[in-house]
Amino acid sequence: MTDTQRKQIVGAAIVDSLAAPARLLAARRTAPEQFAGQWEFPGGKVEPDEDDIEALQREVREELGVDVQVGAELEGPDPEGWPLNDSAVMRVWLAVITAGVPAALQDHDELRWVDLKDTGELTELPWIPADRPIVDALLEMIVPVGDLSEARD
Repeated sequence: MTDTQRKQIVGAAIVDSLAAPARLLAARRTAPEQFAGQWEFPGGKVEPDEDDIEALQREVREELGVDVQVGAELEGPDPEGWPLNDSAVMRVWLAVITAGVPAALQDHDELRWVDLKDTGELTELPWIPADRPIVDALLEMIVPVGDLSEARD
């Protein structure tokens, strides 16, 4: 890794449906101390022998005990994804659970399904600051076109 390369992190925006998402599974951090009690997208570091999707599936399995099917990527403002800090960047994908029941196994003390139609519930959670722009991008991606046209009528 050169000095200019940033560490690649992957995250899952776990939803109840890839076709018509109505709920998002948010995870509350327990560590490190500066992020404890804040909400995030589950995920973690990409290991040298993995591609991003393999890392995402492994991280979700380790953290939540579930298998996921990966859907569309929530593309970030940077070609590498969403900047987390000066040394790390995160790529985030929509995902649905295909096996297992989610549980807070590692790094989290609570999981919560949040209604995507009631954006107040989602936006009022204290998100890790680097994840908040991703929440906003998720909401923009998910707002059904029909809802927008009905609002104009």
